[in-house]
Amino acid sequence: MEESFQQIQDIGFPALIKKIKEYQGAIRKEIVSGIGDDAAVFKASGTDLLTTSSEIFLEGVHFDLTYSPLQHLGYKLTTAAVSDLYAMNSNPVQLLVNIAIPNKISVQMVEQFFNGVDTACKDYNIQLSGGDTTASHQILAVSMTAIGSVPKEDVIYRKGANDGDLICVTGDLGSALAGLRVLMREKKDWQESESDYFQPDLSEYEYVVQRQLMPHARKDVVEAFRKSKIKPTSMIDLSQGLLADLKSILVESGIGAEIYSPAVPISLETRKIADEMKEDVDKYAFYGGEDYEMLFTMNENDAGKLRSIFEDFTVVGKLISGQDKLLLNTGEGETVELDLK
Repeated sequence: MEESFQQIQDIGFPALIKKIKEYQGAIRKEIVSGIGDDAAVFKASGTDLLTTSSEIFLEGVHFDLTYSPLQHLGYKLTTAAVSDLYAMNSNPVQLLVNIAIPNKISVQMVEQFFNGVDTACKDYNIQLSGGDTTASHQILAVSMTAIGSVPKEDVIYRKGANDGDLICVTGDLGSALAGLRVLMREKKDWQESESDYFQPDLSEYEYVVQRQLMPHARKDVVEAFRKSKIKPTSMIDLSQGLLADLKSILVESGIGAEIYSPAVPISLETRKIADEMKEDVDKYAFYGGEDYEMLFTMNENDAGKLRSIFEDFTVVGKLISGQDKLLLNTGEGETVELDLK
């Protein structure tokens, strides 16, 4: 145990940073200078716009180390930062990571975290090019800044949705919350057992747990837009839940929407968890968050064209004229109106 837990004070932050430098993700020609200087240097084309997104994550608020392996955590937090750039139709290029480390975190644990960051960066073809490390009294805190570029004619905003556009989502929704509910239940069982060791069998819940601990940003749908030469009228990544994120688009675009509840894609695994918890599975999809799927609006004529090369999306509703109006059609002859304010 002593060999596997090396205190950071034993080697100092300069030596720790040297270890972190081994994890750089995918090397990009746009990065002139990465980790090791006062600032990363990024060369962009004169016709491109730079895109930047920053996220902050606090132990006990955004993640729980009881059931979040540090390697998975590094991957997930990278996904969260990069997903915002994909939502702008942007090409992520580099990542900056600031981390505040308490004494309970060893050198090896920091390396596990950055191993997860490195794996995600390689999956998304971006370079970890810098950041900062400091000490923390009690909790682990991480800040991620993702930087990318996009041709100015290709950038997609939350505003821009039009009357009659289709509302589409990738993948399935609510599974990340389902995974969280399982993990929280198992943690509670462990605490009540008062055992020093607890290893639950999560094989039955592998899909939803993976969706919570190690989600993947939807790089593939952005690539499909470019391949098919389709540009959505608006887009946002689903980090807060379907209704909250859709409201952001509607408010920014000054338009209303009608969602057909039975069309919202929810996996069988998620439905099973909701049944076990005796909870409404629709609420998992509507309010869950952390799915990191893409919500986008598009002209009805483009749907078939996109479907011919990319099938993993579902039409869940339509935009309608009139502001401050979000209608939820239950499919049972009832329509609920939700306030956008």
